[in-house]
Amino acid sequence: MATTLSLFWNLSSASKKERINATVKLVNSLEKFQGQHTPKPEVSPGSEDDEENVGPTDGLDVLNAHDVAYSIRRLIRGLASPRESSRLGFSVALTELLSRLDTVTSAQIISMIVDGSKIQGSMTGQEERDVLFARLFGLATVIHSGLLVRQTPLSTSPSSATNSSSLESYKELVSHLLVLAEKKSWLRECAWWTIGEAIDAVIKSSVSWKEEALASTLEVVYEREKDIWTPETVAITLKLQPAMPKHDWKSTLTPTFKDSAILAPANFSSLGHILKETPGEDEWQQSNTGTWKAQLHYVWNIIFDNFLPESEPGCRRNALFQEFFRVVVDETLFGVSSSPERKFWGFLVFKKALRRVDSTDLPMLFTKNFMRSWINHLSHKDRHLHKISLDVVKDIQNLVQQNPELGYTLILQLTGIHGSQQFDKLTRTKTIESILSRMDSDGIMKYIQSLLEQIDESNNDAIAEEAKKNWIADQFTALVRNGAIPKREDWIQLILNWFTVQGLYLVKRKSTKGLLAALHVTPSSLASEDFRRICRGKLLGCLADLTPSTVSQKGDKAPKEGAIDDESWISKVFTVVNHLDKDSKHVTSLSEPSQEEQLLLQQAHKTIDHLKQVDGDVRVAARGVELLLSASLLHRRCANLDDDEVDAGILEAIVAIQTCIAAAATMFSTDNKSKNRRKSHTISQPDSDFPKPIDMLVDVLIGFLEKSTSYLRAMANKTFLCIASAATETTIDLIVAQLERRNPADLVADEEDETESTTSEDEEEDAECSDEDNESDFDDGNEAALELRMKIEDALKANGAEAAIGDTDEESEEELVDDEQMMAIDEHLAEVFRSRSSDNKQNKNVNAQREATHFKNRVLDLVDIFTRKMPQSPHNLRLVLPLIELTTKSGNDERQLSDKARGILNNRLAKLKDPLQEVDREYAETILDELHIKARKAHSSDALVTLSHCSLFICRVLTNVGCETSVLRLYRESIADFMTRKASSLNITFFKDFITRYPALGWRLRDDVLDTSPKAINAYRKCQAFQLLNTILTLSTSAGDSQDVLSFILKLHTSVLHFIDSACDDQVSLSAAQIKDLFKLAMLGVRQASKVDSNNQNVWDSGAWRTLHGRLIASKRFGSSTAILKLCSQVESALQAQHGGQHNLMASKRKAEEVEAEGVPSDAKRKKKKSVPTS
Repeated sequence: MATTLSLFWNLSSASKKERINATVKLVNSLEKFQGQHTPKPEVSPGSEDDEENVGPTDGLDVLNAHDVAYSIRRLIRGLASPRESSRLGFSVALTELLSRLDTVTSAQIISMIVDGSKIQGSMTGQEERDVLFARLFGLATVIHSGLLVRQTPLSTSPSSATNSSSLESYKELVSHLLVLAEKKSWLRECAWWTIGEAIDAVIKSSVSWKEEALASTLEVVYEREKDIWTPETVAITLKLQPAMPKHDWKSTLTPTFKDSAILAPANFSSLGHILKETPGEDEWQQSNTGTWKAQLHYVWNIIFDNFLPESEPGCRRNALFQEFFRVVVDETLFGVSSSPERKFWGFLVFKKALRRVDSTDLPMLFTKNFMRSWINHLSHKDRHLHKISLDVVKDIQNLVQQNPELGYTLILQLTGIHGSQQFDKLTRTKTIESILSRMDSDGIMKYIQSLLEQIDESNNDAIAEEAKKNWIADQFTALVRNGAIPKREDWIQLILNWFTVQGLYLVKRKSTKGLLAALHVTPSSLASEDFRRICRGKLLGCLADLTPSTVSQKGDKAPKEGAIDDESWISKVFTVVNHLDKDSKHVTSLSEPSQEEQLLLQQAHKTIDHLKQVDGDVRVAARGVELLLSASLLHRRCANLDDDEVDAGILEAIVAIQTCIAAAATMFSTDNKSKNRRKSHTISQPDSDFPKPIDMLVDVLIGFLEKSTSYLRAMANKTFLCIASAATETTIDLIVAQLERRNPADLVADEEDETESTTSEDEEEDAECSDEDNESDFDDGNEAALELRMKIEDALKANGAEAAIGDTDEESEEELVDDEQMMAIDEHLAEVFRSRSSDNKQNKNVNAQREATHFKNRVLDLVDIFTRKMPQSPHNLRLVLPLIELTTKSGNDERQLSDKARGILNNRLAKLKDPLQEVDREYAETILDELHIKARKAHSSDALVTLSHCSLFICRVLTNVGCETSVLRLYRESIADFMTRKASSLNITFFKDFITRYPALGWRLRDDVLDTSPKAINAYRKCQAFQLLNTILTLSTSAGDSQDVLSFILKLHTSVLHFIDSACDDQVSLSAAQIKDLFKLAMLGVRQASKVDSNNQNVWDSGAWRTLHGRLIASKRFGSSTAILKLCSQVESALQAQHGGQHNLMASKRKAEEVEAEGVPSDAKRKKKKSVPTS
């Protein structure tokens, strides 16, 4: 027993792995003991042996080993243990042990389980609960071990006729389970489930008493309370009906069910009431089902196995399940009068069915009542079933993730007759959006085609049809804008074509043979102008989303990523527009250009055709100009339709087109070298009197950025990405000029000057208006006018006058105010109008400043594109100072602008890997000088960090061209400013970054730092100077000559001694930490001196340090600091050790000279000594 007792403890472990390991070890050990056991001979009653072997009366010791019998008894007793997971571990071990033993009977084990789980009167509630569960788990082990239906007789039984199982033991087990089910309501479902397991075991077995066992089960289940139906009896019926086809089920199921087959459609209504488990007046609902549980009843698993068996796909009854789901689930669990608890069960049934049904039968699950309840509980977080509704959404998303082809079917259901086209909006979720992102391209194409088919459906309600078109347009836009949806050219082109046709043309006839799907739809009614305007806006918005402006930074692939494809989306749309303009049979253009515009368009088309033929190094730039020209033409056409009259916006578009044509003609020229050779295209340079073509194009792009539309912004960024390689100094200056800070009042003045010409005519018309019209306009003013009127009335009342409001009496008309009152009224009225004027002016200033900030933010996109596309361009230098101005002088309302500028400086320019080419040295020196001036007066640490990064960037540029002298000069001036000026904004990090980045240049600053340290304004700044020297010694000594290093260390030796000595005399106030740093610097100097030249002598004066050590001991302030004294001793010891090493070296040299004088070289003598054998 000593080998198995320790294994019982781990059977109660909370770890499943430990329980299983303990079970395996225990069963294997007991199996070995049983194999070595010899059965005892049968003893007659009343004999002497029988009296001596008085023990348990369960008969286990007759055929089983003592260890096995003990283990069976202990495992049965352990089922009632409340410790951790004892019930699970002991039941698994008992099941496995009974499945391997052929020396016990089912009746024997059932008797032991029942005897060991009797309820005593003195038991507490918890003890009674443990005993009942012990009986349930024990009877379940008899079933699961196979002992209940085992046909083999006992292998070592004295009487070979003894069988392991019998009909009586089966009846006894079912009887105990029925009693257990009636004992406690919370045990009912578990007990009936165990009965079902016993029935399954009997059905699958080949015992001789199978029919009698099923008949007895039928009798005890139905005859006791025939008219009371519960989900448990339904489950038993579903198990017994296939096994007992000859039984008269009609008499058994009546009067509750109409059909003999319990899953027949005629019985679905009764099944719904039973499975709903709601006690009511009907007789089948008066059942003792206990409290509500959040888990589904096990009968649902049996029902699903009957309708949709997973093991036998050919036996699935999908049509019957659809009717069952409609009646039992949708009309019963999701009924109008159902409680939230029953609807919760309905959602669980839906989740279970979602994993079982085929893809073709998936729509049958989205029934009317289910969709209503689902949308209702999804829409608000405070609804009872909001969490389970979200779980349904997650299951649907996971289903689409595994089977993308199901996404199209699911979306049709969510937006169909039982759902809502605004499903995501109603539920405040992104269900449809997430499903679309998980679909494949074929599913997206099917979805788009179904949306187009909905447009072709006739609808008498014009308002509803308009709303449906708007919704479809929104769906198309969402498909394009959702970055998670896999993009494919065919369906994107289909959407763009549809927006083009709906927004720019009027469909006259249906075209079945055309390539455009938008023309395949019969024009049922004319679309409204609002819808056409929406389509035009969405067309431009989709083109903006489909036009990226990113550059890859992975080696040589950057230029290829920066170039556009052979045909961009805007070019494809432009091709479609040209095709539709020629198709007068099916469509009519909504805008008819004038003769001048037609000539301009013809010239633009010729320019585009010419740009498409450009090849070679300037191919990318030509594609960019082509994109800009096409985008301008499309924008002009949309703007012409959106505005009733030709205004400044349309004129600007025409001017932009003319500018693009002129720039393209000047920028790309052809040289005919030979008739047989291809034409080579180059970028030509115009005369100095005319603006450069690249500047003309960039000016057009800046005009695009002034408009707050995503389309123009995307086109401007993409175009500049393509033509950035052709940028010159004037181009960068033109971009930088847009970032200059201007007074908001000047911006307002410019706007007023621009609108002066347009408002002059309105003023003349206003002058002709009558006074009555003015009064009526004033009375009908907005809230601001009413507020002004109230202020005037208050001013009049405050001075004894009343405003003429409504009808007045004759007496009030005769009352007049004197001169003093009139003067007071005039002052008050003047104050009111002045405040009104200042408020308007302030609002204009704020709006102008906000617009200017947004415009600069868009211009910074061009700067970012240029730094990414052209990292080696020398024009990057011209960006530094303007970006610094934005970073350091932006206000709180321009925080985003300053952060973006700082990001370009720190992450783009300061981190360029490749050196700039053809740099202007004088200009770079000017920039560095300006940066140091700004750094000395910086107002924040963030600004100083940015200035430091930019300074290092310019230093790198200058060092690459050999201008280290200018760099050192400016850093020397900054060091002097940092040491001698108290208000200096520089800090030690500014110089440490420079020394760390350029150690060789930092070494050349050593004397400047040391010579300037005595001039420091305070001891703290002087200590920071020694910190810089520490960094220089650590990083830069290898860059200097040995004599220079030794002389500098000697000079540093004197300064450190003098500084610490002055601290001992209290001439300088130094903290203990600062003294420690000085000693560490001294130790660093000793080490560096020994590394540079091991033969140096008397570089450090050890006597001076010994004297300093005595002064520190005598100092009241530092004498008690053991750390400082220890550091001083370490310096002194290091110097003495170095001097001792020098004396030893001199002695070895003298000895070598004496040996050489004797005629034996010292090297030969050493070699001879090494060759002597050691034997």
